[in-house]
Amino acid sequence: SVEGRRDSAPRIDVVRTTAEIREGFLRFFEEKGHTRLPSAPLIPPAEDTSTLLISAGMQPLKPYFLGQKEPPATLLTTYQKVFRTTDIDEVGLDGYHLSFFEMMGNFSIGEYFKDGAVELAWEFMTVHLKIDLDRLWVSVFAGDPELGLGEDQVAIAAWEKVGQPRDRIVGLPRSENFWQAGDTGPCGPCSEIFYDHGPEVWGGPPGSPDAEGDRYIEIWNLVCMQFDRQVRATGVVTMTQLPKPCVDT
Repeated sequence: SVEGRRDSAPRIDVVRTTAEIREGFLRFFEEKGHTRLPSAPLIPPAEDTSTLLISAGMQPLKPYFLGQKEPPATLLTTYQKVFRTTDIDEVGLDGYHLSFFEMMGNFSIGEYFKDGAVELAWEFMTVHLKIDLDRLWVSVFAGDPELGLGEDQVAIAAWEKVGQPRDRIVGLPRSENFWQAGDTGPCGPCSEIFYDHGPEVWGGPPGSPDAEGDRYIEIWNLVCMQFDRQVRATGVVTMTQLPKPCVDT
């Protein structure tokens, strides 16, 4: 069986190729109690009219987050094929925007939330990828008066707890650090992780005037979904709490 072949495969401790990144990521989260799911088709099911193509790893899982279907497990990990059009004008102009790629993710449905997401990401980056901690920056949701939400103090505390210096934790506005897949559906504040390529590459840290440069590149986005955003026929936007807070990274 596929399950048997995976269990008998050698453990990946040193990451050298993209295949090893993918398998190392999935096996890490399996060892943390997550169930591995295969990539869903690029075309969403007929009942999901929010998008023409799957553009995020969480989209095939939306019925689980919304409480519409029973999930196969409350902790999941996937490698979802995605096609993104939101950034299509940037493709080819820099080294990090793509239209079609695989998005790896770990998901919690009512289990761990911000603290757990940060702790797992930190362990994978530092223990398995062995990334130099001095090169990591993170951003958090700075709050938004229209949404009635303040700065994400919980996320800040979670990053400080694992050892990230406060001066490399940056608050960014709703346009950058509040995630939603479309106009409607699950959404919530997110925390992005950036890798610093060093002073030989032009660009500034997240939130700075030179943030569009190539020096500081986002490598991971931890989305903590708390709300279901809907737009009524009158144009009124409603934000209701999800049945269970969910993590989508």
